Amino acid sequence: MSFRENLREAIDYCSIEQKELAYKAGISLQSLESYLRKNSSIPSADKAVKIAQVLGVTVEYLVNGDSPSKKISTLIDPEIRQLIKVIKNMPVNKQRIVMKIALYLAGILKEQ
Repeated sequence: MSFRENLREAIDYCSIEQKELAYKAGISLQSLESYLRKNSSIPSADKAVKIAQVLGVTVEYLVNGDSPSKKISTLIDPEIRQLIKVIKNMPVNKQRIVMKIALYLAGILKEQ
């Protein structure tokens, strides 16, 4: 797969908005959008490193798709990824409540 395809997959997997990724990586949104266009060039090494760090992947993964995280992403059910995306968009106090419920259901947390 190409840099563009690997970048798109990592963005989708992380459920991060392009605007947020650009901000956290310290690059312009226009630059990021250009990397996602067909027949686009890849970013400079320093920008690729920043993008990879924000996404939690290696530059090698973005360039050629080689990474153990790629195998892990295929194991996560799409419904669970959707749930994670919903939870990430909740206010922090609601995220804590969801975490307590999950821990309780898993038997890790006892009723309080």
